[in-house]
Amino acid sequence: MQSTLRLTRTPGVGPIVYSELIQHFGSAANVFKATAAELGQLSGVGPKLVSAILGPYASATVTSIMKTCQSHNIDVIERFESGYPERLSEIYDPPSVLYSRGKMFPADNLSIAIVGSRHATRYGIKIASQLARGLSMAGITIISGLARGIDAAAHQAALEAGGRTIAVLGGGHLKLYPPDHAALANEIASNGAVISESPPDSPPRSGSFPRRNRIVSGLSLGVIVVEAAQRSGALISARLAMEQGREVFAVPGRIDNRMSRGCHKLIQDGAKLVNSIDDVLEELGPLATPIRTDDSAEIRNPAELKLTEQERTILNSIETTPTLIDSIISLTNIPAARVMSTISILEMRSLIQRVSGTSVIRR
Repeated sequence: MQSTLRLTRTPGVGPIVYSELIQHFGSAANVFKATAAELGQLSGVGPKLVSAILGPYASATVTSIMKTCQSHNIDVIERFESGYPERLSEIYDPPSVLYSRGKMFPADNLSIAIVGSRHATRYGIKIASQLARGLSMAGITIISGLARGIDAAAHQAALEAGGRTIAVLGGGHLKLYPPDHAALANEIASNGAVISESPPDSPPRSGSFPRRNRIVSGLSLGVIVVEAAQRSGALISARLAMEQGREVFAVPGRIDNRMSRGCHKLIQDGAKLVNSIDDVLEELGPLATPIRTDDSAEIRNPAELKLTEQERTILNSIETTPTLIDSIISLTNIPAARVMSTISILEMRSLIQRVSGTSVIRR
């Protein structure tokens, strides 16, 4: 652990260089055992960086960080370690280390980010709360940045719905911004997690918030923008989401409100217009890898979260290989007429596909 922190605190070792070093040498400890010649063989590692890695380092800094984390119940999660968010590890420049209060679970891979203006209108707050509440009740984890306005509304609505939410900070845990959200951060840590890539004592800086946004989008299946001016941090999150291969959604607003201009531009550029959570769930489509929820159910498509009990029973009886409709009727003990009508519904929602008149397959 201390080798990892030492490496991440070495000047010039950002997420991309860190990843190359770990993949080449296997661990942070092995990096410090390497010779200058071995380090210099890697692309992007020049003489200056080699000297920084092998030169004397104030180990007291690492020791101080570890003590601070221990005394404030902050977990240190290394990349390539179990517990590191799988979806975040897929982006181009994932954080080398995460500092976390609270817990993240595999089910949190089923998540949506809700972001928007700090100067939100009453309409924006209302819509952000409705979307966060509905998605939370469907089993989706809500991701946002703990900022005033839309972010805070999304976090609060998720908590009120009894759902999980994750807040991503622009600075360290002990330099919380905005400071008046300390109580909200504590509540989030008890029902999800508050995370940062910065050590606990790091103050927030202007450049740290755009980097924070890549984590917000990287954790998520998609990003919903609720109210954003033409120049807005929320639009940075949307751009990053597109670059990361995430879905982008936007909520329309009044055409004479400057807080709607960013969302309308996103819609013009191809973002999905959002009227309700159904628009979000349907747009996400099949997942590349099934996600297990907290109740051990396997989700292959977020649209499954809106199914009734009967629809879910019938869907779960259908295999990823051709399944006879007669077998579904026999297995579920549901009347044939109901099975046939439900199959039609599941087919319209693109959850299954007919392969013949007598059999279907799960997508």
